[in-house]
Amino acid sequence: MASTTAYAGEQPRVQAKTQASKDQIYWSICRLSAWLEKNDYRGYDTFDGLNARFLRPFAFNNRLLLTVLQQGVRRFPINMRPIVGIQKSHSTKGMGFLARGFVRLHQATGDAVWQDKAEFALQWLIENESKGYSGACWGNHFDYQSRTFYLPKGVPTVVWTALIGHAFLDGYEHFQKGNYLNVAISACKHILRDLETFSDGEGLCISYIPTQNKQVHNANTLGGSLLARTYFHTQTESYRALAQKSMQYTAQHQRPDASWYYGEAANLHWVDNFHTAYVLDCFKYYARGTGDDRFDKNMMDGYEYWKTTFFLPDGTPRYYNHKTLPIDIQCCSQAIDTLVLFHDRDPESLPLALKVAHWTIENMQDRTGYFYYRRYSPWLVNKTPTLHWGQATMLCALAGLYKLL
Repeated sequence: MASTTAYAGEQPRVQAKTQASKDQIYWSICRLSAWLEKNDYRGYDTFDGLNARFLRPFAFNNRLLLTVLQQGVRRFPINMRPIVGIQKSHSTKGMGFLARGFVRLHQATGDAVWQDKAEFALQWLIENESKGYSGACWGNHFDYQSRTFYLPKGVPTVVWTALIGHAFLDGYEHFQKGNYLNVAISACKHILRDLETFSDGEGLCISYIPTQNKQVHNANTLGGSLLARTYFHTQTESYRALAQKSMQYTAQHQRPDASWYYGEAANLHWVDNFHTAYVLDCFKYYARGTGDDRFDKNMMDGYEYWKTTFFLPDGTPRYYNHKTLPIDIQCCSQAIDTLVLFHDRDPESLPLALKVAHWTIENMQDRTGYFYYRRYSPWLVNKTPTLHWGQATMLCALAGLYKLL
């Protein structure tokens, strides 16, 4: 009787703790939403360095100098953008993550204000598609120099297009508006018609961009995941077939420890937190959309590797598999989102998601509501208000966690 009574006494305490966590998360979301409205949904971007109108002319369109400028702005420990002439802007990917977050908040609360915000974001995305392609697609609002290619402003990427396509599927599934499904279908047509594939063994890798054939695992699986999830609604066989081949490509390149490199090219051999999490999400979306569980072991082995490698005991998300710093807001947000997605497969995922969320709110959220970009040490923090990389991804992730509690 004593043990039964003790257990009964624990129940209210557990419920009270859960409610306190839920209240803290919702308060964090509301503060962030207020900051976004005050700033007209504009912010900086991690990779917007080539928008530096005072310095860009001195790069002379030289690949090395463009890389130095872009990475210098990105990695400088304080926000130098106002000094070098970079302005806050809207972001297509940011609006995609915000739309997903607003849909989740409407699902959780039923408050019409979140529906209005979700529909506004989705309509903005429809009005800001990249033009001249076979279907709906989206790109950056800045020129971008990667390690392997140069991408002019507005040229779409499969990463942007797939993540935004998922936002339209969220909108379709929740609001039952057929035009949202039509946008996702249009995005799939872009993937099938405008992007090359790279054949490797039994798999195919969907190119990151339409202008060159570039192979990156998270980009490939994101494209496949959108095809698979859209297939669930349309039963279009070409979507399922390419989705299966894309997942096969990444599955066959899983490393012996169950991790994935960012890409298979020699200069892309690193393993980080949030790109790994993207890949895990995509395997799960593929299985849900197609009913095909052939990659379940790859997914769960990868998930266990990720979960045991990328978190400190207090919930701090590590950046790389071999080091913790810098603590990046994208690692925080994507960790929460992936842990929430896997809550049905892992009973430890929700407690860890709460740890990460509490740590992030306490250590990365400014008193004005927005989230900092990076923390290099307890004393050195880059407080740049990045939009998609931080504000939008955190709102989306916290909304998903709030909905689950």
